[in-house]
Amino acid sequence: MCRLTAARREKHLPDRPDFDPSTLVIHSNRSYEKQSNSILFPIHQTATYIHESVGVTKGYGYSRGANPTVNALEQAIAAIEGTENALCFRSGMSAITTLCLSMLKAGDHVVLSDVIYGGTSRLFHQVLGNFGIEYTFANTASVEDTEKAIKPNTRLLFLETPANPTLKLSDVRALSDMAHSHKDILVAVDNTFLTPLLQNCLNLGADVSMLSTTKYIDGHNATIGGSLATHNTALVERMRLVRKTIGSIQPPFDAWLALQGVKTLPARLAMHCSNAMAVATWLEQHPMVHKVNYPGLDSFPQKALAEKQQTGFGGMLSFELEANTVDSLHFIDALRLCTCAESLGSVETLVTNPATASHCDLPLEQREQLGIPDRLIRLSVGLESPKDLIKDFEQAFAATFNGNAAGSGE
Repeated sequence: MCRLTAARREKHLPDRPDFDPSTLVIHSNRSYEKQSNSILFPIHQTATYIHESVGVTKGYGYSRGANPTVNALEQAIAAIEGTENALCFRSGMSAITTLCLSMLKAGDHVVLSDVIYGGTSRLFHQVLGNFGIEYTFANTASVEDTEKAIKPNTRLLFLETPANPTLKLSDVRALSDMAHSHKDILVAVDNTFLTPLLQNCLNLGADVSMLSTTKYIDGHNATIGGSLATHNTALVERMRLVRKTIGSIQPPFDAWLALQGVKTLPARLAMHCSNAMAVATWLEQHPMVHKVNYPGLDSFPQKALAEKQQTGFGGMLSFELEANTVDSLHFIDALRLCTCAESLGSVETLVTNPATASHCDLPLEQREQLGIPDRLIRLSVGLESPKDLIKDFEQAFAATFNGNAAGSGE
């Protein structure tokens, strides 16, 4: 029988171990429940906490401010981000909102990637802009174009790379160096598509790494959540205050589920990357496919940048068919194994049409300028066998185009 005590466990598992990712996600910064020695950290589904005496607590007073289960997930995310500071939120959008409310005021200016998640655009267009926060969308694939968008009142450069849904990349190191050469500008990166295991934005010079934990961190379509990580302790305390004030902390049950999901993140990411490469390669060779956007393909114009700042190409891709919009949407409807649904990063392969989903608020002309036409199809490649996914594409091509475009083989 193993008689390793809690004290010895903590001694053998230091706070900042030099573990490989597969070990890191399971053991690093791990918290243990002391009463029963449960191997899983428990769900603290509570609103409030008993004070040992007036003004004396065990660090928790009210779950709107902090919760032990949420804190356990924060420690796990901080470990993979390579920092001491991470906070978890009710959604990725609540994380972005909390970041903006923490560091911006009326009259401040933000530069955003031109190709970015539609919800982020909506936040600035329909919410923050009403409070006097200025913003400019820039082609962040170009350092020069991005610098031209900076103003004397710019306080934040918010990047998304790879971008949703075109996979366009931004050079995090170069953009961070440029932004930091100006006064009082912080750099935040939406790293949802890759996670810090495939692209560590803080190591590349960014000030804040943002994740929608709904996606690859959870990995099972079970929760909604978001996280922010930073080396800036003053900023994290400010964000903690704002989170407590507006009530955007992640619920404990969602945090507990995400805490289980993160343990398999390296294994899942390896399969996502391998499967996505197989599917992207097959699609690119198909006669009915006009274009495939995937950073792992030689045809991807920024593949060299992907190889420089990423350790994997990810599980996301998008593509256009040699077809009109109506037939492209019929193709999505004809898929049987691939599930038509919003979100991404789960074990199931999900397919969606950004024009009618994530980017439906953008006008057609703007979407087309950004490379998001009505016929664009976004694919989150899951953990199914690539052979089975390809068979599903073959039957969808046959069903959509009357058998005139059968698959070109495996």
